[in-house]
Amino acid sequence: MNVVILAAGMGKRMQSDLPKVLHPLAGKPLLSHVIDTARSLSPVRCCVVFGHGGDAVPRTLAAEDIDFVLQQPQLGTGHAVMQALPLLQDDQPTLVLYGDVPLTTPATLQKLLRAAGTDKLAVLTVNLNDPTGYGRIVREHHRIVRIVEQKDASDTERSIREVNTGILIAPTRQLKAWLSNLSNDNAQGEYYLTDIIARAVASGVAVESAQPDFVWETLGVNSKVQLAELERIHQHNIARELLEAGVTLLDPARIDVRGKLVCGRDVEIDVGCIFEGQVNIADKVKIGAHCVIKNAHIASGAVIKPFCHIEDAVVGANSQIGPYARLRPGTELAEDVHIGNFVEIKNSQIAAHSKANHLAYVGDATVGARVNIGAGTITCNYDGANKFRTIIEDDAFIGSDSQLVAPVTVGKGATLGAGTTLTKNAPPDSLTVSRARQISIAGWQRPVKQKK
Repeated sequence: MNVVILAAGMGKRMQSDLPKVLHPLAGKPLLSHVIDTARSLSPVRCCVVFGHGGDAVPRTLAAEDIDFVLQQPQLGTGHAVMQALPLLQDDQPTLVLYGDVPLTTPATLQKLLRAAGTDKLAVLTVNLNDPTGYGRIVREHHRIVRIVEQKDASDTERSIREVNTGILIAPTRQLKAWLSNLSNDNAQGEYYLTDIIARAVASGVAVESAQPDFVWETLGVNSKVQLAELERIHQHNIARELLEAGVTLLDPARIDVRGKLVCGRDVEIDVGCIFEGQVNIADKVKIGAHCVIKNAHIASGAVIKPFCHIEDAVVGANSQIGPYARLRPGTELAEDVHIGNFVEIKNSQIAAHSKANHLAYVGDATVGARVNIGAGTITCNYDGANKFRTIIEDDAFIGSDSQLVAPVTVGKGATLGAGTTLTKNAPPDSLTVSRARQISIAGWQRPVKQKK
């Protein structure tokens, strides 16, 4: 099929300079959700009709499989679809979606496609207790004959609860003919796409309908309030899927997934955690409260204690991280590594059974197995212009409050005394100490505050 996604609206009620369809839902633009759904249907052509915001929409979401078409000026939904007509294949039906309706599922669209078959027009409709503001589905003898917009509806028509979602599929050759005859003689002075329903009926084309499994699949975003409401619906759906897959969520209402989260068996996630990008969590992992984890792999049995930030990192099996630890991009931890409170690791590889339990910075370093890094230790990896690497070999012991000025190597089994500033390589199996001589001054008087 062809897919046309309408994304030209300004979104005045969003109170933002950002085009409405670029506002994020679960960490990605509303329009991206719709494009991903369209791609799942394997269309032969996918066109996005944009307008407000200049080229911000195509610039942000440019892709080889998406055609962007400008609607200028914006004269209604029918006019918007007209802009895409030259790109559509006549022998394929055309599905119309909306860039601000992000939660429609592929399963619902497949139902709509089946209703349309090869030669019918099919509309996605929904029954609402309060249909105010929606176009009403007008039926005669149970058959759809037209759609009337709220502002043009009579009192009788306004009492109809079945409404138009705007999503439809139609034979493309007929769609082009129907659109060419649209009129803007209505309360809005616009070319309504919904007017093609009456055109189809007049030309003898059957009009069918399908309904979604859930009303929220058809909800659009016109304000920050509605955006927040859809965010909660979406996160609830994700939480439910995780629970059904066996993940323990201590409070399903307090988790945010802004990407894809894949969990193994017996995973436990405490409250307030945020997962961004692609996160893979293996079996028997425990994630403490209020962690932020982005593009990371957490191996089996690992424990991530509360308030940790992990980004573009790998955590090995049975490792313990945190609380209040930060693993920055390029961090790779082997099995049974302990990274404690207020420890930051960046672009470093740490081998099995090594520990940095408190108040340390390890950047641009290669750390061997069974290494102990004492509190207050830092690798001095940056000279203000260039980054250099620190190598700490197996079984080394780094005393507290040490500074390792890269490039430097600590040999296997070496010990650095507390307070050492290492500027030369430390030989293996030796104690290296670098500190000033300690002195005591008898009779020294501490200064006192001068009276004013």
